[in-house]
Amino acid sequence: MPPLSLLIKPSSSECNSKCKYCFYNSISELRNEKSYGLMSLKTLEIIVEKALTYSDYECTFMFQGGEPTLVGLEFYEKLIEFQNKYNNKNIKVYNAIQTNGININEQWAMFFHEHNFLVGISLDGPKEIHDRNRMNLAEKSTFNQVMKAIGLLDKYQVEYNILSVISGYAAKHAQKIYSFFKRQNFKYLQFIPCLDPLDEVPGTLDHSLTPENYTIFLKESFDQWYRDIMKGEIISIRYFDNLLAVLLGHSPEACGMSGKCSCQFVTEANGNIYPCDFYVTDNWYLGNIAKHDFEEIKNSQNSKKFIEESYNIGKECRDCKWFNLCRGGCKRYKEPMVDNQPSENYFCTSYKEFFDYAYDRLYKIASMISQRQ
Repeated sequence: MPPLSLLIKPSSSECNSKCKYCFYNSISELRNEKSYGLMSLKTLEIIVEKALTYSDYECTFMFQGGEPTLVGLEFYEKLIEFQNKYNNKNIKVYNAIQTNGININEQWAMFFHEHNFLVGISLDGPKEIHDRNRMNLAEKSTFNQVMKAIGLLDKYQVEYNILSVISGYAAKHAQKIYSFFKRQNFKYLQFIPCLDPLDEVPGTLDHSLTPENYTIFLKESFDQWYRDIMKGEIISIRYFDNLLAVLLGHSPEACGMSGKCSCQFVTEANGNIYPCDFYVTDNWYLGNIAKHDFEEIKNSQNSKKFIEESYNIGKECRDCKWFNLCRGGCKRYKEPMVDNQPSENYFCTSYKEFFDYAYDRLYKIASMISQRQ
């Protein structure tokens, strides 16, 4: 069997913050049941047992939300116990969590360090940018809580990266955001384009990211990243790193850049499984971990259909000079599907303009890396 990677939502859509652009909140509202509550230890044990039985070589458990710390630290202590119990093949096990940081205290940080968790922590930039969309349930600032959490991760030498959502407002402040992250000595950044809800016309909300604004952000952030690279000041930006990987002949690790979908085994709190974090909806239900094993889920009709749909790439896209670099982009940005055919990627013009602008410099960096290797 192959290696296995799971995206687990132990708190379903429950959260202790109220982000204006939360794509998962909008997705859960499309389901018959918005929240499946908190995952039971019984369900967690079934997931771990079946995952470690199915996979070979390595298995990754990634916890997301909602806010995945809401299940409590004891839940993750049991996770480690179950992994030790069921890892009969002695495969490599990786654990990761994506959090807003609000609940992170000394005990959480010590646990993450002891058990080698990779932490993705949400921070959109300096206070005035972060607090524009990322407020708590009382609609108060979360910035200081997030920065305190990051301080604890540093104190206990926890490996982490910064997850920064690029809203329409943030896109106009690329230099300010990049400079802030650099001053904080953050070395691993993921810039995530803001997603409008599936049932909304893109670009119509206050926080919406338009193609025009995304183009500006890509260009300005790239300029600063490139300048630092050439000075030997290395900051990892996931999207740019993946473009370099493609230029060097490797497969991108970001699924949205591979040109086709795969089954991500997104597991909700009640054990329901879906193919992708962007499609945890009733029509894309694949099965339940208590009733089915991973082989059955992988070979389900909905799983096959989801993957097959991603093979449908229009002629104009395939004929584009940047196709080998872009590969059509993520399925989620090509909604709605019409007669099993995708719409044009919402950010198509952004990518075209950005590649025209940055390709020569990207190629230069790729060549430098190749020569060193």
